[in-house]
Amino acid sequence: MTAGPAHIIVFANEKGGTGKSTTAVHVAVALASMGRKVGLIDLDRRQKTSARYLENRADTAKRKGIDLPTARYVVLREDSAEALEEALNEIQGDLDFLIIDTPGRDDPLARTMAARAHTLVTPMNDSFVDFDLIGQVDPENFKVKRLSFYSELIFEARKARAKVDGVSIDWVVLRNRVQHQEARNKKRVGDALNELSRRVGFRVVPGLSERVIFRELFPSGLTMLDKAHLPDLAISHVAARQELREMLAGFALPTVNEAMEQSAA
Repeated sequence: MTAGPAHIIVFANEKGGTGKSTTAVHVAVALASMGRKVGLIDLDRRQKTSARYLENRADTAKRKGIDLPTARYVVLREDSAEALEEALNEIQGDLDFLIIDTPGRDDPLARTMAARAHTLVTPMNDSFVDFDLIGQVDPENFKVKRLSFYSELIFEARKARAKVDGVSIDWVVLRNRVQHQEARNKKRVGDALNELSRRVGFRVVPGLSERVIFRELFPSGLTMLDKAHLPDLAISHVAARQELREMLAGFALPTVNEAMEQSAA
C-alpha cells in the first residue's frame, strides 16, 4: 500500500474529545494557505467531523463567492483495508501533504496509518485522564511508573518502520485544549510528559487552547486563518491564530517553517 510522495501526517488518539479533528482541519487549511497541495482522509466514517468541516467550508466559499484555501478530502466507504486502499488511490497524486484523521477509539486502520506516518500527532487534553493513554503515574508523586499499551505500540511501530525503510516516525504529543487555570495540575502533567518523552522519544508541542470560537466556526467551515471573513477580530482570536502558527512551527514539517518565516517578514 502506498500513498505517493506526500508527507503523511496522522492525527491519532484512542480517546475522543481531544480536539483532534479541529486541529487536523486547521493544519490542512494552514498548509493549503501556504500554497501546498493537501489531501485529507477521514477514517471516522460515522462522525466524519473533519470531512464535514471541509464540506461546510466548500459550501461557504460557494455561497459567498469567495476563495478559501482548502484540502481535497475522502471518507472511507467502509471500515476495511480494501476501502483504505481505495481512498489512498483516490486522493493520492501530486500532494505535498496527506493528513489522516482517525477515530477516537481503538481502530485497526488508524494503527495501519500510524505505522506509515512521517509525522504522528497525538493530541491530548491537559489532564492525567488523557495522559493515561500513553503512561501511568504514581498517585503520590506523579512520577511515571510505566508505559501504556499505546506508547508501547507506537514504540514498536517506529522501530519496525526504521528497519523496513529507514524512516523515523516523528511522534508529536500535542498538549491541546489547555485550560488557563489549575497551574499546579498543568505543571504536573507537563513534568510527566517531559519524563515520558525522554523514555519513549516523542516531542511535546503546545497545541490549541480551549476556545468557544473553534466550535462556532464549524458550521461555516471557517478557521482562525480566515481573518478577512471572520466577523470579530477579538484579542482572543488573535491569540488563537498565534497559537496555531506556533503549533505548526513545532511540527517542523518539511519546507513549512521557511515559508512561515518568509510570510512573517
